[in-house]
Amino acid sequence: MQQLTVQQKLEILADAAKYDASCASSGAKRANNGKGVGHTDGTGICHSYTPDGRCVSLLKILLTNFCTYDCVFCVNRVSSDIQRARFTPEEVVNLTLDFYKRNYIEGLFLSSGIIQSPDYTMEQLIQVAKLLRTVHHFGGYIHLKTIPGADERLVAQAGKWADRLSANIELPTQQDLVQLAPEKKSTIIEGTMGQILAHSDEAKEASIRSHLPRHMLPKFAPAGQSTQMVVGATATTDREIIQRAGALYGNYKLRRIYYTGFSPYPEADARLPLKAAPLMREHRLYQADWLMRYYGFAPDEITSEANPELSLEEDPKTSWAKAHPEFFPVDVNVAPRESLLRVPGIGYRNVERILNIRRYHRLSIEDLRKLNVRVKHVAAWITAADHLPTSPLVSASPLPSPTAQLDLFAAASALSGAL
Repeated sequence: MQQLTVQQKLEILADAAKYDASCASSGAKRANNGKGVGHTDGTGICHSYTPDGRCVSLLKILLTNFCTYDCVFCVNRVSSDIQRARFTPEEVVNLTLDFYKRNYIEGLFLSSGIIQSPDYTMEQLIQVAKLLRTVHHFGGYIHLKTIPGADERLVAQAGKWADRLSANIELPTQQDLVQLAPEKKSTIIEGTMGQILAHSDEAKEASIRSHLPRHMLPKFAPAGQSTQMVVGATATTDREIIQRAGALYGNYKLRRIYYTGFSPYPEADARLPLKAAPLMREHRLYQADWLMRYYGFAPDEITSEANPELSLEEDPKTSWAKAHPEFFPVDVNVAPRESLLRVPGIGYRNVERILNIRRYHRLSIEDLRKLNVRVKHVAAWITAADHLPTSPLVSASPLPSPTAQLDLFAAASALSGAL
């Protein structure tokens, strides 16, 4: 077998890693300890690119693209006829430090194919992070992919050195895994997620009980855990994907889920679709994901049994609003936060600004315009001090008569704030 140089390995293993989009570094802060190099301030940090051109700010590589598994949707599967390479842990450490010192990157995202066993692969990944932290006192961001099925002891070690851990759920449902990745089981993957959550909770409880200085408190993957699923490789609907995501958030307190639209590759298995999943579908799933994480939407509210797919033409918040005309108009001067969050065109940051401003005066359309709210977009869904909607969509909604005497002790609606 030809001996590859580090540069040749880098070309192979950085390219192999581009299919994994789950490497944003937001949410982590780590200060330099004065002994080595590097720090992270919680913002995106590297310059890797996914196949569709999105920028992700980490040195994103695989330890190896050798893999004993044969997942049909994965280009690195054991039956794939691709060039193989493998880094040693020391080579990954040196690459990370060299790139960092040249100001090319501010952190490392490290994943791997499965070699020998989940435990052996996990030990190799941990060794990279441990060398960076203990030998070189690296203060930059480290995201390690945990290998589902690895010993819990190894998961505990990984969280000691990494800022974020992730265990890929791979495909939305167990049926999808049976079809395209029969060696992987959702119970094992979720078991690893549960271990990460348990160790994280233990570290937080220990911190609360401890009287140690802050920099000496026990930490376990302080940036939390995430996961990734490939969408579009099977016929699973958006409704099933969103419900699956909602369950993962609820059960394992994930920071976020990454959705990767399936991309065909040369000589792929005949069971896979020939066309890539629409990028807009991936975008809509991310919008739906934000609705669940920041806007208080339940998974069942975003799609329905009758319409299980997200619209590619309009965002899911607007789709929900059109399906619920009885909820609108929302009065920006009295509605609770939960109702304002459901107005299409008003984001959660502007909701906080509206709540603060209306403590001092009633908001008008001009006030919303000053907040950079797209008034033309939201006008049909709200009332303001100088505005009543005229859209036929919401005009049928019962509006309180401006001349009616209101009851001072009537209970406020939990959602609309109307009396």
